[in-house]
Amino acid sequence: MPNDLSPLWISLKTASIATIVTFFLGIAAAYWMLGYRGKGKAIIEGIFVSPLVLPPTVVGFLLLMLLGKNGPLGKILNLLNIDIVFTWYAVVIASTVVAFPLMYKTALGAFEQIDGSLPSVARTLGASEFSIFWRVSFPLALPGILAGATLAFCRALGEFGATLMLAGNIPGQTQTLPIAIYFSVEAGANQEAWIWALTIIAISFSAISAVNFWEQKRKQKSKITRINHPKEITPTTNYQLPTTDNSGLFVDIQKRLADFTLEVSFNSSDRPLGLLGGSGAGKSMILRCIAGMETPDRGRIVLNGKVLFDAKQKINLPSRDRQVGFLFQNYALFPHLTVAQNIAFGLPKNTPKTRIKELVNAQLAKVRLEGFGDRYPRQLSGGEQQRVALARALASNPEVLLLDEPFSALDTYLRAQLEEQLQLVLAEYPGVTLMVSHNLEETYRVCEKLLVIDRGKAIASDTKQNIFEHPGTFRAAQITGCKNFSRAIAQTSQEIQAIDWGCTLKLIEPIPEPLAYVGIRAHQISFPKDTNQEKLENTFPCWLTRTSETQHRMTLYIKLNSPPNSPQDYHLQAEVFKEKWAKLKDRPFPWQVHLHPVRLMLMSD
Repeated sequence: MPNDLSPLWISLKTASIATIVTFFLGIAAAYWMLGYRGKGKAIIEGIFVSPLVLPPTVVGFLLLMLLGKNGPLGKILNLLNIDIVFTWYAVVIASTVVAFPLMYKTALGAFEQIDGSLPSVARTLGASEFSIFWRVSFPLALPGILAGATLAFCRALGEFGATLMLAGNIPGQTQTLPIAIYFSVEAGANQEAWIWALTIIAISFSAISAVNFWEQKRKQKSKITRINHPKEITPTTNYQLPTTDNSGLFVDIQKRLADFTLEVSFNSSDRPLGLLGGSGAGKSMILRCIAGMETPDRGRIVLNGKVLFDAKQKINLPSRDRQVGFLFQNYALFPHLTVAQNIAFGLPKNTPKTRIKELVNAQLAKVRLEGFGDRYPRQLSGGEQQRVALARALASNPEVLLLDEPFSALDTYLRAQLEEQLQLVLAEYPGVTLMVSHNLEETYRVCEKLLVIDRGKAIASDTKQNIFEHPGTFRAAQITGCKNFSRAIAQTSQEIQAIDWGCTLKLIEPIPEPLAYVGIRAHQISFPKDTNQEKLENTFPCWLTRTSETQHRMTLYIKLNSPPNSPQDYHLQAEVFKEKWAKLKDRPFPWQVHLHPVRLMLMSD
């Protein structure tokens, strides 16, 4: 063993200090850059990473020019009688500078891997930015951060070029292990160089192995499923929301998107309102604007008399102050927290522990997950995760509940079960509820009123019955599931010509102006059996072109007035139950098809 062990102690001391400094600086820089949207981001990133790609001697030379007696910082330090160059402080500075990029890049990558919806849902639950960092971002990024700190320590421990340039080789003061190895080889003391080299290898390998062992143990622990036996819990809380003379949600906003401008205006009270439209129509953006995750360009949002957003008055409440419950498509449960901790996340900090437990148990009972409080999200099925997310959203008694495609990630069986469960929960919830969906049937079952959205515009708004019976426009009828359309021209006050169907139709209701299309829903087409009875209005001979089968229904593609020439030659799609099809399929052609005047929908463009 070498007689002088100072290179070992100097290396360990300076590398440890450098690691501590880079730990905090790297995390702060990474978290700041994660949300930075200003100019010069690429330049700032380049400055942060440059010590990783520049030769260490270049880094050392730049530090020497900066901190030397004639350097800009060196002159200031001289006035304060502080010497940096050729001291152990210089070793710390050189090690910190070269190790910083590893800590920064690793921490940034760890933060970027976090699901972006987690901070958003934390804001809707009332968390401040500081709380989001400590309770969500930092715990989830911790494995990556520890890996970055280990790499930074190993890099600081092995730093040579920059240290030699700035601190020199002063035995007992600035001589670190890498410098001792270099000068031992220069002096021909290869045995001593081997000892120092193996020491660095052992320390670095031990540090990396320790982090890998911790990560492996953490993953093994995460696979352990703790199952509690469910027990009956009687809900002890009821939803209580403040009542005002201006109860309800008022939205009138505009926001420029990539392909169109979102421009909607509507009111909603305590009855669930469904936002129905195709993918990319702007439905989810409306919810995000209400929740404060996105900022409209113009307009106003008012909830129970409280202004959440007003462009003219420059009011834009942060998400944490809006009292909004948000259920994301992916549920956005905090993976590092238990079910109980997830549900309690949005409760006030000063809530007593006994009260928190009582509230959590009550919410679990409402969603039929008694006894699941100690489990983690990874130990739950998709349906159970959805119910936990719903319980979390409702735990803090939000004034508005926003549901963004709540069933999109579930299979058909779970969707039916949870749809029923959601209806039971919403029946007790007195606040405003908005549900986004592109699924026609689930929206119809859950919501009382519908707002049909197409490319950012509300093209229909009414009760679900009225919208399905009188969609008003061609596009609204399409979005609400109508499959049969024909261009239409008014012949008389009670008669129109269906151009594409090649027939004349009699009506009961007045013809609107302007008239562009006539339509009828597939399940409202009937096939009279008795052709000898007095002929019904709007009854025509038809031929079957082809069929399409589902589990319970048959879709019939039919052509009016003449036989088809090809499988694509048809006028209408009719849906019948298989029991009806069993009786219908053996009838000789032509069949008779009846388009009831009451079922006909007259539409504008």
